[in-house]
Amino acid sequence: MTPELDKKTGAAPTVVVVIPYYNGSQWLERAVKSVVNQTVKANEFIVVNDGSTPQERAALEPLTAKYGFTVLDKANGGQGSARNAGVAATTSEYISFLDQDDYYFPNHIQDLVGALPADDPRLGFVYADLCEADGDGNIVHSNMLRAQLGQHPKQGHITTMLRNDIFVLPSASLIRRSSFEALGGFDEQFMGYEDDDLFLRMFRSGYTNHFLDKPVTAWCMHTGSTSYSIKMSRSRFRYFKKLAFSFKDEPRRKMFFFHECLVPRFGDVFIREALEASKVGDPNREELCAILKEYSDMVAANPFVPMDYKTSVQRVSYLTTRMKSKNFQRLATLRKLPVIRSIVRRLI
Repeated sequence: MTPELDKKTGAAPTVVVVIPYYNGSQWLERAVKSVVNQTVKANEFIVVNDGSTPQERAALEPLTAKYGFTVLDKANGGQGSARNAGVAATTSEYISFLDQDDYYFPNHIQDLVGALPADDPRLGFVYADLCEADGDGNIVHSNMLRAQLGQHPKQGHITTMLRNDIFVLPSASLIRRSSFEALGGFDEQFMGYEDDDLFLRMFRSGYTNHFLDKPVTAWCMHTGSTSYSIKMSRSRFRYFKKLAFSFKDEPRRKMFFFHECLVPRFGDVFIREALEASKVGDPNREELCAILKEYSDMVAANPFVPMDYKTSVQRVSYLTTRMKSKNFQRLATLRKLPVIRSIVRRLI
């Protein structure tokens, strides 16, 4: 099946699928099959090998011979870097990303191309709902965006987008190349948060987006995901700092971005990760505690954060840095300290 013709040019929109690949041979064939079995075929299909081991790189050869996609090899630079490289090596008008451990539903490209507006020169992307699946690809939750957000997620105020995960997945989106390239693609310092960062920059730059209320992708969650790694923790804190720098408080307009948006979104995660790492003697404890300490310093420096929260975060940071791991097995005793009771109650 071919996509509908563009009403202005009379040509069918061209689509490239880009899969960033890093030591993921156990999942990749499922992802690749979901691309080649689309009801509307991609014009270009590229897998970007982001510095995988020789054994994992060799696993691409039989898949390439079987399914006929292009492989681009590059040094390891992270998922955002791999995606950017894949886009740079292709020419199609629209970009469809897919993570190596996720998979498309058969009508993914057809549905997203069909959702393209007839005449929108400011278009940045169209995106759709998705299903959550386990590591084996079994669906565990359908219509995740609709269930969690209850409305068109990206129509609203900037504070809503700062206070919450944006939750637009590239694997459930179709991005206009001209918009993507105008913004310089993904910020390669991030892992996991490069998606939020890109779509937030599109929103801020005046590009429009259109939502298709239908799942087109399965998002597979498993413990091998980068969502559970120290790399994600580092990336989260880098993103937090970028947002804190980019969105200064504006008391005259009563816009308190740091306290009202960023602290509620990120603060508990920094606290929880440092506490859990200290409790179990995690090898990344020192780094996670350092993140919490820097977060605590930023909280202390902000004049609009309530003093009781400042004190609570400082106390928890002090304890995680100095308390021995075995003592965190009795973490419940911290409830007796009123100054951090409200935080600890949520974490134990």
